[in-house]
Amino acid sequence: MFDPPNKVSEAQRAYFSWNWIGFALSATIVGISIYVLAHILKDIDFARVAANVHAMPASRIGWAMLFIAGAYGTLTCYDLFAVRTIGANGVPYRIAALASFTSYAIGHNIGATAFSGGAIRYRIYSQFGLGIIDVAKICFLTGLTFWLGNLAVLGAGMAYRPDAPGRILQLPAETLRVIGVAGLILLCVYVTYVSRRPRMIGIRNWSVVLPGGSSTLTQIGIGIADLGCSSLAMYSVMPSAGAEEFFTMAVAFVSATLLGFASHAPGSLGVFDAAMLVALPEVPKEELVAGLLVFRMLYFLLPFCLALITMACWETLLFLHRGRVAAGDRTTETSGKPAAREDTSPHA
Repeated sequence: MFDPPNKVSEAQRAYFSWNWIGFALSATIVGISIYVLAHILKDIDFARVAANVHAMPASRIGWAMLFIAGAYGTLTCYDLFAVRTIGANGVPYRIAALASFTSYAIGHNIGATAFSGGAIRYRIYSQFGLGIIDVAKICFLTGLTFWLGNLAVLGAGMAYRPDAPGRILQLPAETLRVIGVAGLILLCVYVTYVSRRPRMIGIRNWSVVLPGGSSTLTQIGIGIADLGCSSLAMYSVMPSAGAEEFFTMAVAFVSATLLGFASHAPGSLGVFDAAMLVALPEVPKEELVAGLLVFRMLYFLLPFCLALITMACWETLLFLHRGRVAAGDRTTETSGKPAAREDTSPHA
């Protein structure tokens, strides 16, 4: 039975209204960030920035690459956890790792990660019998892992070191401490909520069972490991940063990452950088900009290129495999004899 035309139009208007609100919010974040970034960089000495990049010790770059590899390694656990949670046990780890790496590396750089990353995941997981609903569940669970980890890290960071996020949000330190503690309490309430009995979320024919208490703690651990490795990578390209400044930089990094994620800008370009410059005024501008450039190269650009090459190889293998299958079918039709059974899965 179809809904009356007026109800359909009302639903469409509501949908487009929310889309416009999201677009306006993203555009506002990007616009403010560009203005702030331009204001901060107007008196910067780019020759000194280049000198800082050139003088950066190779050992620092090596540590940064190691931590970034660790961060992308923990991202594979996002997908593996989600795949196992929805019961898709036939998907091997290497495929979950492939979907995770390519979706995040490409999605981070072209923006709108939820949609671009989801499309890449569907392209890969559909070869293993997963439908669009299954991929939607995977995207939901990976997003849940991301937000739980961020809530834990940012909540603790706001409670312990509220200065950096306070500069970004322009809020007093005590207010942010209250918000941080409230976030940690909310996280504890959620863990308790899913621990008592199985919980389900969804509408109509789409629903997913929320991970239980122990599984939720695993999600939080994965998220913390991801953010910890990424923060250590950022810290590694700051040669003058002392050990006592790591927590401040980590909180600033997580805050800037979330703001960049909310902007949907490709690579969080401009948004992430402006937030870091605002949050860390004690770090010399030229050194911080040099560190951000190196971090962008290692965390965004290099994985992006590797992901594109990986997807090209994946598509080539799929094309060749389908060609072999089609050739086998034609041989069977011509000879009238059944050909030897061939595995039609793309990982054969």
